[in-house]
Amino acid sequence: MFDPVKAWHEEHMYFGRLLALLQHEMDVFATGDTPNYSLMLDIIEYLRDYADQYHHPREDAVFAKVLLKHPDRRLPLARLQQEHRVIAHAGIALQRMLEELQSDAVLSRSEVEVAAATYLVYYGNHIMREEEDILPLAAKALTPQDWTAAAAAAPGGEDPVFGKNPKARFHELRRRIALEAA
Repeated sequence: MFDPVKAWHEEHMYFGRLLALLQHEMDVFATGDTPNYSLMLDIIEYLRDYADQYHHPREDAVFAKVLLKHPDRRLPLARLQQEHRVIAHAGIALQRMLEELQSDAVLSRSEVEVAAATYLVYYGNHIMREEEDILPLAAKALTPQDWTAAAAAAPGGEDPVFGKNPKARFHELRRRIALEAA
C-alpha cells in the first residue's frame, strides 16, 4: 500500500543527496578548480523540473489541509510556502549562472558562490523544517482522502531520476549518485 508520508520523506532524502553532490561541486569551484558543470546543471534541472513542478505543489496542498486542522500553524506553513517560491527563484538564478560558466562566460566568483550558498542553505534548512515540524503533524492529522487530494494537486510527475523509469538524460547523475553511495 502506498504511504504518502514515507514517499515525502524519501523524496526529501533524495533531494538531500543531490544537494550534497551540488555542495561537493561548489567545494571544487571554491578551490579554483573547474567543477562538473554538467552534473551541477543536471541537479538543478532535476530539482527545478521535478521538485518545483510536482513535489512542492503537492506539499502546498498538504499545507492547506494541515492549516484547516491546525490554524495555529498558519505562520510556519506560510513561511514554508514562501520558501518554495524563494527556492524556485534561487534555482533559476543559479542555473543561469552555471549555464554561463559552462559556456566560458566570465562571472564574479563571489556572485556564483552567493547564489549557490543561498540555494543550498535555503533548500537544506527548508527540508529540515518540513521533516521536523510539518511531516509528523501531517502524518497524524491528515486522512487518506486528504493525501489523495494533495496528490491530485500535481498529478503525474514520475520522478525522472529516482523513479521506476529514470530518464536517459539523467544517466550521469544516476551514475554519480551510485558512486557516492558505494
